[in-house]
Parts: sequence; structure tokens; C-alpha cells
Amino acid sequence: MDGLADLSLISGPLPWIVTAVGVVGGLWLLSSRRRWFAHRAVPLCTTFAVLATAVLYVVVEKWWRPFPDAIAMPIYVWIGIAICGVALVIPRMIAAGGWPGRILSVVAVVALALAAGAQINLEFAEFPTIRSALGLPEKGRTSFSELATHVSKTVSGIPLDTEWHPAADMPTEGKIATVPIPGERSGFDARDAEIYAPPAYFSDPRPLLPVLVLLAGQPGAPEDWLRGGRLVETMNRFADAHAGLAPLVVVADGTGSELANPLCTDSPLGNVATYLAVDVPAWIKAHLQIDPQPRAWAVGGLSYGGTCALQLATNNPDIYPTFLDFSGQEEPTLGDRQRTVAAGFGGDEAAFIKVNPMDLMRTKKYPTSAGAFVVGSDDKDYRPGQMKVAQAARDAGMDVTYLELPGGHSWSVWSAALEKQMDWLARRLGLIG
Repeated sequence: MDGLADLSLISGPLPWIVTAVGVVGGLWLLSSRRRWFAHRAVPLCTTFAVLATAVLYVVVEKWWRPFPDAIAMPIYVWIGIAICGVALVIPRMIAAGGWPGRILSVVAVVALALAAGAQINLEFAEFPTIRSALGLPEKGRTSFSELATHVSKTVSGIPLDTEWHPAADMPTEGKIATVPIPGERSGFDARDAEIYAPPAYFSDPRPLLPVLVLLAGQPGAPEDWLRGGRLVETMNRFADAHAGLAPLVVVADGTGSELANPLCTDSPLGNVATYLAVDVPAWIKAHLQIDPQPRAWAVGGLSYGGTCALQLATNNPDIYPTFLDFSGQEEPTLGDRQRTVAAGFGGDEAAFIKVNPMDLMRTKKYPTSAGAFVVGSDDKDYRPGQMKVAQAARDAGMDVTYLELPGGHSWSVWSAALEKQMDWLARRLGLIG
């Protein structure tokens, strides 16, 4: 079952097989010898699908605007195709007459819907495997109590790999646990965090590992880094090549809900800045046996999470002197500056400027900070901003790396970005020499 569950949905033949079957299903839904079906049902259902998709586009992009950037047009096209299939299924069942045709019509609409989902998933690469798409448990799950257990002997050093010698009984793979991190100071109502601990963490003596706090995008959730981000696979591969060593990763909640955008600051939208800069580090140090020194701490994220990581690094360089900004925005935004300042800062643009990374980097120097910017070479919406922000960080005295990877604004870029930056990050955090 594991082999089937781990089949790829973003590479190889499976997504195209699903799409091909869906196309066949769509042809079945469109075909019938009955004149009323061809002359009435198909035009009416197609018109309904076009109108419904157009209404959806206007509501999402012009009225509701839950996301700071527009959804790519191919997504709406595939949604429209799926709507058309659903609208056609009842007329096609009636036109089919007998039960075999009716059952085939239901199978056809399911196949078409799966094909649309497969193509949309190829755009975002959020569900890389069948396991992730079905929400099946990730391998390596454990209870948080196993991570919270302290040992009496620890190993430290810079770089840590020169002092570390793995025990014979060390596990071969890391483990994941889900745990709530309360907003004691901030009052922020966060969703549960996901924690990855590498094999070395389960040794006695235990190495005092560096910490990477990761953030998802918007829309998004902490578990996105386990699915589309392939966090466990990336960290396990790194640990396998470095005697079980890898950063301890805490995927914290930076939004509060799937669609919320609290701008990663303290505002009427939520005290996210205090949560991520005060509550989360304090909780980690209190409950996990790690290296508490700031030089061993990094924060990173993608899209909204990348913007948030840079905000934390520029507003709190003593807490997060190292950051990963993957496809982040030029500035925190709800779509435009006016709307952002009105909703998040009560109309006070000076308050926005006070915490905006681009403004901070114009007036302050960060000689002890370092960061990596990674963006998709085809990401026309975010690539120009990433180039500007990376240059501003460099001008502010940061040690900056900038990288473009093939792809757009999707998990195929962000998962690869994390893997590409692991050596740089591990050296920066004192894990390897």
C-alpha cells in the first residue's frame, strides 16, 4: 500500500493518465444521438458553466479578494470544465436510457473532475503524492511526548558535526509530531504546529541542534510543508548524508486560518509578530532540547510565509538573524497599499512604514544577518519583487544569496528551494563545517 500511496501526482505518467481518462469521460458526457441533448442540453450546460465560472472569477478576484494576487486563468478554465461536466451528468443519464449508460455517466463526471483536479494540482504542486492528496498519515509520526523528553548528556560545538558521533542504535529517519503552541504573550489563536526532529535528536547523548521555524503561504496551513513542501523527505536525506544531523524544524502557524492574511504584524488582524517572535521561540526553548543561541536560529517560508520571514528578520534580527524567503512579496499586502494600510494599520501609513522590510532596509544596516531568496524563473508576479528585495537586503549589509529555479509560483519551486539551500543553511547555523 505504501508504494501506491507514494505514487507521484506531479511527475511521471499518473497525472496524465488521469487527465486522459477524464478527457474520455468528457467526450462521453458531450456525446448522444438524441437531438434534444445536442441542441439544448449541451448549449445550456456549457452556457451555465461559463457564467458560473465568470461569476466565481468576479467574486474572488474583484469583490472578495481573499488572496493578494490573482489566481492563474488556467485554474478557472479547469474549474469551468468541471462545472460543465457536473451540469451535463443528469441530462446525459436521461439520454443514456438504461442503467449501464447512467452508471457510465457518473463514472465519466468523476473522471472529468479528477482530471481537472490533477491539472490544478500540477499548477500548484501542493499534493505531490496520492498519500498527500488523500490526507493519509505521513510516515514517521510520533507523539510530542517523545520529542519533549530531555536527556542528561548533550553535545555542542561549532560546527556541530565535528563533535558529534552517532550512536549505533540511532534511528535511520526523523519523526514528526503535531502540537499546539499557545500565544501566551500575543493572544494569537494559532493552529497546531508540525515539528520535525532528525534521527540525531533521538540519541543519548543528544546534539544541541539548530532550529528552523518554517511558515506556510496564504491560503495555507502548517501541514502544507509536509505535503507539497516534502519537508520530511528533504530533511531525512540531509540527515542521512550528515550522520543523522539536521535542523529541528518547527512549522508554525502564521495566519490563524486557511484564508486569513494578518500581514505578519501586530494589528487588529492578529498579533502575529509577537506570536512568532516571542511566543514560538519561548515555547521551543522551554519544551525542546535544542541550541538556544540566536546564531543557531532561522526563519523561512514561501509566498506570504517568505514575506513574513523577512519581516521577522528585519524587525527582530536578534531573534532571527538568518532567513529563507521563497517567492515572497515586495511588501506585506492585502492586494494594494491603500487596502493594506486601512485594514492592518488603521489608515496610519507611518505605522506600516515602521515595520515594512523595504523601508527598514533603507534606513538600517544588518551586518550580522544573512538570507536566501529563491523564486521561480517563470513567476512573473513575484520574481521582480524578489529581485528588488534581495538587492535591498544586500545594500543593507546582509549576506545574501539569490537563486532562480525552473517553475512558477508553486510547491515544485519551494520544495526544491529548501533542498537547494540546506547546505548553506546548515553551515550558517553551525551544524556542518
